[in-house]
Amino acid sequence: MDIATIIGFAATFGLIIMAMGDPAPFIDMPSVYIVILGTLTAVLARSTIPEFIGVFGVALKTVKYKIDKPEELIEQLVNLGTIARKDGMIALEGQDIANPFLAKGIRMLVDGTEGSMIKSSLEREMDMIKKRNGEGMAFIASAQEIAPAMGMIGTLVGLVLMLGNMSDPKSIGPSMAVALLTTLYGAVVANVICIPLNQKLAKHDAAEALNHELIIEGVMFIQSGGNPRMLTDLLISFVDPKARAKLESAAA
Repeated sequence: MDIATIIGFAATFGLIIMAMGDPAPFIDMPSVYIVILGTLTAVLARSTIPEFIGVFGVALKTVKYKIDKPEELIEQLVNLGTIARKDGMIALEGQDIANPFLAKGIRMLVDGTEGSMIKSSLEREMDMIKKRNGEGMAFIASAQEIAPAMGMIGTLVGLVLMLGNMSDPKSIGPSMAVALLTTLYGAVVANVICIPLNQKLAKHDAAEALNHELIIEGVMFIQSGGNPRMLTDLLISFVDPKARAKLESAAA
């Protein structure tokens, strides 16, 4: 679990609420209807129902999904390669592999699948994962663009209501609230929610893609029967320079 996302959102909204003092005047249901629900329905109009539902699962990756460290994947691949070289591919069956992408590659090795087919299948899986991530990020980017526009629409609605009821002083306050709070809600949705989520998802997508490339290289090396001691040297370029020392000492 990525606790930084939770802390970041909680702290940001906490600071905003602290600045408000009493948050009650900032809660306005017509503004919620226009900006929050309006943004969701406008984005739904550009999507399919499965895409609309699926984006929430993609967004949860920022909190629930754990990105494996490349150095840990390399260590696991070296161990798996050592087992395969010593006892054969069949010995890899039943190994505890948490990463589903790596687990798929190892299952294909155990089944004796040809190398070209293994690589093709894993690359296709990687492309589909990137496609799903891209769809989720595009959805959130659309919400980021639409929310301020809905805020502006709400502002215009509030001003029209206010100008149309100038003879009734009691109606001016609620109409002005709609005009101002819709702009506030649109700015919060776009800048406090959508932009951080999209940036975090982009970071996760890049890290996940890097791990998938590493796994494909490692699985193909094992399939070719290469010496596991050479696997670290082959894959160490995927690792941050600060984390390479431990791998290099283990391979020595």
